[in-house]
Amino acid sequence: MVFNPLQKVEDARDTGLLPNKVYRLIANRFHIITEGIKRIEKATRLNYPYYYVEPNLVVSTSEVEFTQFGILFARTIPIVNQDNQLNVVVQITAPLVAYGLLGSIHAILAHEFMHYMEIISRIMKMNVISDEISGTLFEGNCKDSDRLLEAGVVFKSDNTLIDHINKKFPEGFRDLRLEDKVVKEWIGTRLPTTRVSVDTNTTRIPIELMANLEVDHVLKERVIEFESRKITRRKTSHYYA
Repeated sequence: MVFNPLQKVEDARDTGLLPNKVYRLIANRFHIITEGIKRIEKATRLNYPYYYVEPNLVVSTSEVEFTQFGILFARTIPIVNQDNQLNVVVQITAPLVAYGLLGSIHAILAHEFMHYMEIISRIMKMNVISDEISGTLFEGNCKDSDRLLEAGVVFKSDNTLIDHINKKFPEGFRDLRLEDKVVKEWIGTRLPTTRVSVDTNTTRIPIELMANLEVDHVLKERVIEFESRKITRRKTSHYYA
């Protein structure tokens, strides 16, 4: 299967949604994405899930805080096909590729990979104890770090990448330079933007399907390995407290 991660961006250029200047900027900087993917695959010995660049900026809004919005630079989306097979796709927004520095881009790619691991882990646990998992997998913008595997466990051979993640995700992603640039150069020039409600930024996998989903054997083993290291580390820390 040939998959072009820039196909939607190319389509947006061809239809006039993206100016050619912006398209060239994204295309010229796309190597930072591919380098980040290779880096993550080397550190984890696992394949990165399918990914593509979304030509729209994605922002989340709330009816309560109607003057506020959050920028979603990337999202991890689980999809179940007609054969009950799980496909996970990482959506990377064009403004991240256009304006992000290497440290931020690689940290976000790694963070989404940890979401991928979390989705696989939750599905695997469904086979053991059904009441440990709901049918909803929600990716919040700020309060999701506590349910992810530890970056130091998943990417233990790449200390620089771990450092990028810890700096950029203290409590949700923060990069004021990038955020200001997106507001001025993307939103300010009325480039394509998609708004999603916080309440609808939810992906659901029906309970009855989760137990029957097929997960690659190697992937299962690696997730179990990551989970066991996390448990061991927490037990050791408690022992010396």
